Amino acid sequence: MEFKIGTEQREMVAAVRQLAQSEFKQDAPKWMDGTFPWPNIKKLAGLGVLGMSVPEEYGGLGLSILDTALILEEIAKVDYVTAMAVLGEAGVQTRVISHYAPKAIKERILPRVISGDCILAICMTEPHAGTDVANYRTNTKRHGNHLVLNGTKKLISRAEEAGMFVVFTRVDGKAGREGIGCVLVEKGTPGLAVTGTYHTMGGENLHEVQFDNCELPPENLVIETDGFKKLLTAFNTQRCLNPSISLGLAEGAFDEAVAYVNDRKLFNKSIAEFQGIRWKFADMFKDIEAGRGLLYRACLTANPFPDPFMAATAKVFCNEMSLRVTSEAIQVHGGYGFTDEYPVSRLYRGARYGSLGGGSSESLRDLIGKRILADAGGVDGIMGLDTY
Repeated sequence: MEFKIGTEQREMVAAVRQLAQSEFKQDAPKWMDGTFPWPNIKKLAGLGVLGMSVPEEYGGLGLSILDTALILEEIAKVDYVTAMAVLGEAGVQTRVISHYAPKAIKERILPRVISGDCILAICMTEPHAGTDVANYRTNTKRHGNHLVLNGTKKLISRAEEAGMFVVFTRVDGKAGREGIGCVLVEKGTPGLAVTGTYHTMGGENLHEVQFDNCELPPENLVIETDGFKKLLTAFNTQRCLNPSISLGLAEGAFDEAVAYVNDRKLFNKSIAEFQGIRWKFADMFKDIEAGRGLLYRACLTANPFPDPFMAATAKVFCNEMSLRVTSEAIQVHGGYGFTDEYPVSRLYRGARYGSLGGGSSESLRDLIGKRILADAGGVDGIMGLDTY
């Protein structure tokens, strides 16, 4: 694997970093009440960021998952809400449409994704099932020359702004994993309604979405055969991009803490001179770098989607690392870190999401453990996992 960041990658990252640090950082508190960061989205669209995951033939950049992770990392350093808003256009939703939708839908929707005129919302979690995809009750039924979708989805990001919903659904009531597929539902479809709002501690709003006898054209059933496998394979993208936001939040908190400590004086000297403070920064740095290494390696396994074992490992580590680092950053700020006036408190609240979304740490630990116990035995030991 090649871990060197290329010239084009560095230029794109530098452009986003400049925008994030000069504009997004100062405006980040504006979005904490659930307001969608439309101005930021449009500026990122101008840089081509919303087209990162769109193939070049449809006007996008066709960038790799690693490239996408690098961009999200930069945005998350200063603005969790905007990073989460971009995640929809950079993540699973866009890649599902790019890989599985009919050409006519790609030609109509993807250019609007690139321009920021069509926000995508992925609909997975239901009132009684989240990670347990095989027990979803939302169902799409064939009825004559169209499809009929019924069901309820919970905790859905960007639902009020979305122009297209990418919905995980059962198909024709078929039970178990084999019955899972995916349909596309456009804004304005009769029977589609946003019926509830949850305001998160990170600042963004999540929603309940109802599908009540939504009639869809048959081509909107974009995944059916091997649907469960295809959807979870695509979802490994999210398990690299979610932790890229965690990594960015940790780095942002680290940077804020460095600046604060170098400026703060206690007992007539900089607190940077205290050994206990220096040790905290050593621990934060090694945590961040370990997470970066795991995450970038996982991203580089993508062909076109990341390896599930490596993606799960990177996600669990980065999610939990981000909580440790942002918490320590608050600690070195003292009481100021507990206030809204200092960015570290906001970064900490964003970090709390990571281990909940895109597969909980508990469920992913189980996946990781199963793979280890199945493949790490015998003469090769840990090398039997074939991660090198």
